[in-house]
Amino acid sequence: MLLRMSSLFLRTLRDDPADAEVPSHKLLVRAGYIRRVAPGIYSWLPLGKIVLENVTRIVREEMNRMGGQEVLFPALLPREYYEATGRWTEYGDNIFRLHDRKGADYLLGPTHEELFTDMVKGEYSSYKDYPVTLYQIQTKYRDEARPRAGILRGREFLMKDSYSFDLDDDGLKRSYEQHREAYIRTFDRLGINYKIVFAQSGAMGGSASEEFLAPTPTGEDTFVACHSCGYAANAEAVTTPAPAARPIDGAAPLKVMDTPDTPTIESLVSYVNEHHGLSVTAADTLKNVVVKVATPGSDKVETLVIGVPGDREVDFKRLEAALAPGEPAIFEATDFPKHPGLVRGYIGPQILRELGIRYLVDPRVVTGTSWVTGANEPGKHAANVVAGRDFTPDGTIEAAEVRAGDPCPRCGAPLSIDRGIEIGHIFQLGRKYADAAGLDALGPDGKPIRVTMGSYGIGVSRAVAVIAEQAHDRLGLVWPREVAPADVHIVGTGKDNQVEAALKLAGELESRGLRVLVDDRPQVSPGVKFKDAELLGLPTIVVVGRGLSQGVVELRDRVSGEKSEIPLTEAADRILATTT
Repeated sequence: MLLRMSSLFLRTLRDDPADAEVPSHKLLVRAGYIRRVAPGIYSWLPLGKIVLENVTRIVREEMNRMGGQEVLFPALLPREYYEATGRWTEYGDNIFRLHDRKGADYLLGPTHEELFTDMVKGEYSSYKDYPVTLYQIQTKYRDEARPRAGILRGREFLMKDSYSFDLDDDGLKRSYEQHREAYIRTFDRLGINYKIVFAQSGAMGGSASEEFLAPTPTGEDTFVACHSCGYAANAEAVTTPAPAARPIDGAAPLKVMDTPDTPTIESLVSYVNEHHGLSVTAADTLKNVVVKVATPGSDKVETLVIGVPGDREVDFKRLEAALAPGEPAIFEATDFPKHPGLVRGYIGPQILRELGIRYLVDPRVVTGTSWVTGANEPGKHAANVVAGRDFTPDGTIEAAEVRAGDPCPRCGAPLSIDRGIEIGHIFQLGRKYADAAGLDALGPDGKPIRVTMGSYGIGVSRAVAVIAEQAHDRLGLVWPREVAPADVHIVGTGKDNQVEAALKLAGELESRGLRVLVDDRPQVSPGVKFKDAELLGLPTIVVVGRGLSQGVVELRDRVSGEKSEIPLTEAADRILATTT
């Protein structure tokens, strides 16, 4: 492949786009790889399309290598497939819905579990047909409320989704491990630094679930890691080690206290320690947060109270994951008059059961623990409120924020916290979708066997942005060779003989199997050409300039920045050696 910049559809920009927040967004736009069409929707220009195709090729090769078979479903899907599994309503406002001219409901596919399940049901009927793994690389659509960061969080994106179909749980585990290994090979080839972490399945359902996260300060996902035992998990999936229950007998009696002007946990702790002779910290208080939980597709809204230690905030992402598919929202001041038993700012768990309000607590709130919390009267709090004596939770919930230094749930060592971008997610779905579709295989004894499934996704277009996030410097992009739009960027700096020599070298390299981009633009200054070469980020840069009169060209390594002069007569061989 030989690309000439004099005819290439490319325009680089000197300044960052005004709406760009993260490096990948800034650089991919400035280097002419993508262009914004609408919020969360982007076009791919020629060089960007090549990078996208290279990533797609690697994903496809590794899926084929593990035995996956590629199919392709439509992006426009009828409602009935998603109605059968309940996800027409569960997805809420996150899907694009539309009507055809006859008024029938359709959606633009956000994911395709239902279609894969139905296809297998229609084609396979015997146990002899299984196991099978199918995949597609297809455009997906999700109506993100706040699309941001360029192609990292868009409304339209390219994704690889695959599904395994097995006859038993052992087969599902094997398929899961095969996908896990395929993902490791894929992301290694893409040159992405990644971490495999435990995750929650969310609206997808299922049991075992892991995410592949690319650590970066711009990531939207928070994950924890234990450097002692190797445990790693998305913050939404972190489990809190529960302390041992304590005896209730002998606990001090509940004590109601006047606590005027204590709008915060800090002011409450200060007041009760000074005026009521206590010696407590924020961690000894019990904060009770009221939320309302909507059920998608229904008018039902539940009032729910979440109890967490007062030194912690409720992490809404963890709360949403724990309550999915329910959709929690903060209880507003205007909601309290509908529940006169809830005294805003002074809510305690002592009366929630008689009010018929469900109460879920942090795992640290175990039987026998004693708390300072609301007394359900204006201006009053209570001390010595004992779990199991003065209130009984309806269950536990992982909703409190996770902090650096929290104990690892596996070994107890301190956890560290980092940010990352999700690039892949693998699930052991089980039989959720097979049950909905009635997907059975006729066993050797003539009895039906309910098929079990796995679901595995890779954000293909997102991977392009992730590589750009991790592989750049102050000058521009620095593509790994296997995904770069070309192997070599040859810069003919200006004079006719230099451009001619650049084109001749480019032709020789192309004939020997390299992908070459040559800057043969007339009337463009060498300074601009050098800046464009650094911005575009190809792994090897060759400058055909002043040294040509001495029979040498300059060879630059874009990753290391190393430069060397080499004889033009040896250039092709030396360049080929750098690309292998």
